[in-house]
Amino acid sequence: MRSAAVDPVLELSGIGKQFAGVWALKGAGLRLFPGEVHALMGQNGAGKSTLIKVMTGVYRADAGSVTLRGEPIAPRSPMDAQRLGISTVYQEVNLCPNLSVAENVFAGRYPRKLWRIDWAAMNARSAELLTRLNLQIDVTQPLGSFPVAVQQMVAIARALSVSAGVLILDEPTSSLDDEEVQRLFTVLRRLRDEGMAILFVTHFLDQVYELADRITVLRNGELVGEHLTQDLPAQALVSAMVGREFAQCVGEWCAPATQAEGTPIVEMNGLGQRGLLHPVDLAVRRGEVVGLGGLLGSGRTELAQLLFGLQPSDAGGMQVGGKPAQIKAPADALHHGIGLCPEDRKADGIVAELSVRENIMLALQARRGLWRRVPADEQVRLAQHYVKALGIKVADIEMPIGQLSGGNQQKAVLARWLATDPQLLILDEPTRGIDVAAKQEIMDEILRLAGDGMAVLFISSEIEEVVRVSHRIAVLRDRRLVGELPGGSSEQDVYQMIASPA
Repeated sequence: MRSAAVDPVLELSGIGKQFAGVWALKGAGLRLFPGEVHALMGQNGAGKSTLIKVMTGVYRADAGSVTLRGEPIAPRSPMDAQRLGISTVYQEVNLCPNLSVAENVFAGRYPRKLWRIDWAAMNARSAELLTRLNLQIDVTQPLGSFPVAVQQMVAIARALSVSAGVLILDEPTSSLDDEEVQRLFTVLRRLRDEGMAILFVTHFLDQVYELADRITVLRNGELVGEHLTQDLPAQALVSAMVGREFAQCVGEWCAPATQAEGTPIVEMNGLGQRGLLHPVDLAVRRGEVVGLGGLLGSGRTELAQLLFGLQPSDAGGMQVGGKPAQIKAPADALHHGIGLCPEDRKADGIVAELSVRENIMLALQARRGLWRRVPADEQVRLAQHYVKALGIKVADIEMPIGQLSGGNQQKAVLARWLATDPQLLILDEPTRGIDVAAKQEIMDEILRLAGDGMAVLFISSEIEEVVRVSHRIAVLRDRRLVGELPGGSSEQDVYQMIASPA
């Protein structure tokens, strides 16, 4: 805990914001103290992004007050907020890769000597700011020539260049590896110790407990509470985010009991494609979650693509329901009762301009074909059913899906395939980029579906998720299936199999 008996540098109280008559924030609040890292937590759709946009001038609040060092403020734009000393670094680094590092740090505020840009002063000041962040690079080189982690440090340097007293970091670690995360945390701790107030927004629960001094929780646009991190156990945090208790341990899902063996729903016999995936022998049975464990590039997504007909196989074959099946295109997979929730929901999952109802109906309509249109009343009934069943937070099913939070978009893509009543559901990274509570709900839903008899093939880069939800784990390395592990195996067991000699 870095601050005691001091006033907040920035305080938002009773904040309300509505869009088209729907309250996105109602009675929300936040206090940021100097010399603290403050985590803002909540499910996707809880109002975190809207609250940040209010404090940075993107939105004007419809109710409530904002004070900076005790004085009321009403920033009209992000630039206005910057002038007040409130700077934001977003998940997607919003800088110009074609400009030099120094030009990005001082974009729009270039130091001048007479009527010309003072390049020497700008380069020297940029190098000084980056040195403060433990980064020594050539600031005259294009920003795009550096990796994402460096670009993020440049974005922080830009924030510091305007003498920010408040630094807002929105999902700063989502594109960083473990070593880069620790490097960032070292910088943030130094800035905190220098007296800066830092707002940290993340989906990673372990990072909150590693870095944050204080936590504020939002739920459904309302303030649930503010806590010292040391006083709020992880399970209590997730319960506060979702508004109910969980029987499972937070961050863990009890490993399911091994299912009784039966006739496989899908059985692959030497299925593969030259240059894409070595031949695979694997079966998935009714009521069973089979996890695919492996590192990036191990062949997990390639296996899903072969199963769903997105890639043609040139080796082996497969059976569905005990009968030979040829799947050469997604339409064939649909015909055989196979569904796929893709890895990149924005590029390959949702159609942002279409409504939630239309997105949920896409797969069912595709399976029925052009001439057997799903009746309008059935569309409404099915969409409303899955919105309620999966807890999709949406004011109206006719609302464009692009306006939903990431977690709710993910649930809508899941609803799309559930509407087709699949025999096998392939889930490729279903929890990527969503908050811990939404992850919990999706993992619970996966186990419920398996309990109802569905076969599930589960892919995640988070090995912890794989071992917690799977009845069996198929381990891949170098685009080859290297072995299987039973349910209840540990992360270490998976990594040992990955690392074992071929």
